[in-house]
This record gives sequence, C-alpha cells and structure tokens, in this order.
Amino acid sequence: MGNIRTTFIKNMSKELVEKYPDELTSDFQKNKEFLKKVIDSKDLRNRIAGYIAKLKKTK
Repeated sequence: MGNIRTTFIKNMSKELVEKYPDELTSDFQKNKEFLKKVIDSKDLRNRIAGYIAKLKKTK
C-alpha cells in the first residue's frame, strides 16, 4: 500500500510546481531545502516535498 495524502497536500504541491517549475525537481532533499523559504511547518514541508518529488518522477 502507498501513502495517503490529503487534497490540501496535493493541491498545494501542484500550485508550487506551477509557480516554481525550475526550482523544484524529483530530488526530495533539494525540494525540502527550497521549501524552507516558503513553508514554516517542518511536517507540512516534508510531505509537500515528497509529493512534489513523486509528481516530477512520474512526468
């Protein structure tokens, strides 16, 4: 079974990918470092960085 993510995580991730297409990659660590500037919450930042990495890998 895979991870279950809320629609908030999915929607926020898609918005950030549209807003910052060049800065976000399929690498979780790079995404996490970039999102430190945008999101304060560590848990939320990690969840969004992971979902963005998954989105970028599938594209």
